[in-house]
Amino acid sequence: MTNASFPADPARTALLIVDLQNDFLAPDGAYARGGAVSAAAAVLPPRVAAAARALKAAGGLVVASQFTLWPDGRGEPMIAPHLAALRPFLRKGDFAPGSRGQANVAELDGLVDVSVCKVAYSAFFNTQLDWVLRHAGIDTVAVCGIVTNGGVASTVRDAHMREYHVAVLADGCAAFREKVHATALADMAGIADVIDCRSFERGLAA
Repeated sequence: MTNASFPADPARTALLIVDLQNDFLAPDGAYARGGAVSAAAAVLPPRVAAAARALKAAGGLVVASQFTLWPDGRGEPMIAPHLAALRPFLRKGDFAPGSRGQANVAELDGLVDVSVCKVAYSAFFNTQLDWVLRHAGIDTVAVCGIVTNGGVASTVRDAHMREYHVAVLADGCAAFREKVHATALADMAGIADVIDCRSFERGLAA
């Protein structure tokens, strides 16, 4: 884990929270119903909420991505083939736009300035995220959420390609296996500062 001074200017920084949603994390959510639970992910919301409060107090922007399964003309969710094979338990109503399952977890209530709906791993793919960040004057993003080797890693790489200064909040992310989480963090260290949530919060007050 690096200990870079981050961020340099809170007013130009966004905390990007990837997919901390009820259908992923709630005890009655889609993933819990399907048995795809992560104890490491379950403890993230309070930690991430603390980082969000600190950034908002310093004048920064908090953005959340929401994985969304848009319904087709019959109301059935349009699920990518790879996801349907990986998560066969997903069904009508899961991650539906405007549903409780698609919503951010309760710990983030009142903290998120902008939410963007996404259909793939990266929060930048086919969303208005880049437009929002640039119009808000953001040049630095701190990424957290789930899963470390999926949505987080894809979003970090897309942010890097768009020439944002990127940090990953290591203890603000989780995967289904600790080894996978650690490997993903080590891989992202080549293009991003890897820091913990407390270091991020201390940097805001510097």
